[in-house]
Amino acid sequence: MNINIMTEDQLVQMNQLISNANTILITCHKSPDGDAIGATLAWAEYLTSIGKEPTMIVPDQFPDFLTWMPNSQKIVRYDKHREKCDMLFKIADLIFCLDYNTPSRVDEMEQSLVSSPAKRVLIDHHLKPDVPAVLTISQPEACSTCELIFRIVWQMGGFEQQTKHFAVPVYCGMMTDTGGFLYNSTRCEIYFIISQLLTKHIDKDRIYRNVYHNYSEDRIRLMGYVLYEKLVYIPKYNAAFYTLTKDELHRFHFIKGDAEGLVNIPQQIKGLKLSISLREDTDKPNIIWVSLRSVDDFPCNLMAEQFFNGGGHLNASGGRINGTMQEAIETVRKAIEAFSDRLK
Repeated sequence: MNINIMTEDQLVQMNQLISNANTILITCHKSPDGDAIGATLAWAEYLTSIGKEPTMIVPDQFPDFLTWMPNSQKIVRYDKHREKCDMLFKIADLIFCLDYNTPSRVDEMEQSLVSSPAKRVLIDHHLKPDVPAVLTISQPEACSTCELIFRIVWQMGGFEQQTKHFAVPVYCGMMTDTGGFLYNSTRCEIYFIISQLLTKHIDKDRIYRNVYHNYSEDRIRLMGYVLYEKLVYIPKYNAAFYTLTKDELHRFHFIKGDAEGLVNIPQQIKGLKLSISLREDTDKPNIIWVSLRSVDDFPCNLMAEQFFNGGGHLNASGGRINGTMQEAIETVRKAIEAFSDRLK
């Protein structure tokens, strides 16, 4: 099976860029998820295996249920070490931009990223990439950026020498960005990659437990509260949504990651095509974070673009609303009505 994704010219360019660089940074998007962290760790592991010493920089905190992954303690948070990170951006030769398609997705790190004199390489699977880069590897059909990392390392002939420290984060990123391989994961290449990762003796069942069976009691009670008290089911349109206010999140001692995956649960309702989560930002006023999940050919990415200042993939997208929760609810109802023909 041919899983190469770079042209011969891109392969040569990638090797040259890495070979010529002394100070290498690896970056990902704000509020990093399993794919962003997995890709960051795996790419750093590969670069280390060929004699480089990359620095991993993320904009802010990532969920506790990802901190078990190998070398996660080496990740530097920009929001905690701004001065150090700004200096690194100024002296870097090469910056890898993983799992984001536009500079604004790194939030407060954006200015340092775009003003850096370093050459940039984009590796991503989101639509409409516009990161200014000397090399762009963009594959929207890929299930995850971790899939791309594997395929690049494979094509560069580096997989054989990799260990669990590479295979574990790759598998974790692929798993989390497909909801445990429940969506965006029907291509045979994905399962070939999994078969190869298993040769590194990873325990895929333990990885699943570490991510999905690693929540606090408060998170479990929050899930029950959402499903019993907050879920709004609209059978006419095969859609559902729920809201979580700042006060409700504080009531359940919310920490980053506690809302992860909640939006998938209403999809267990028979016939449901669309699930939407509205979550109030716990720090900044009048910001509502929106997550959308769909099944089959319903384009929640188009809904996210048109109504929620966002985007993403066909069945998994996100965005934000600048306003009150009531305004967000009204926007959701308008969005569902606008897409009613595709939902019925």
